[in-house]
Amino acid sequence: MKRLSLILGLALLAAACGPKPLTPEQSARLEPADARLAGLYDDSCKACHTIADSKAPLAGDRAAWDPRWKQGLPVLVDHAIQGKGAMPAGGQCAACTPDDFKALIVFMAGQEESATKPG
Repeated sequence: MKRLSLILGLALLAAACGPKPLTPEQSARLEPADARLAGLYDDSCKACHTIADSKAPLAGDRAAWDPRWKQGLPVLVDHAIQGKGAMPAGGQCAACTPDDFKALIVFMAGQEESATKPG
């Protein structure tokens, strides 16, 4: 019985340690390290991805992005290029290439480390 209680307690603790939602203020302070990408982000993505009322997942909010990330980066890039829901095609970034969209999504999803891991 003690073992079962310990296992349940650890499971609850692990669940509580999952990604925490970001506030719009925290999200608004983030920007890509690359200056060119930061410019594209400021001119397009940031308008919606730092505003909670936009219903877009906030940049850096792993709690919001992780379920989307599970769809795969190619699907997310396609959504950015084709548009999805209230997001217009191209996400209002006429200057963005598919590689730019990929890098911006990786940044906003907080997945920089996983995007650079081999395999």
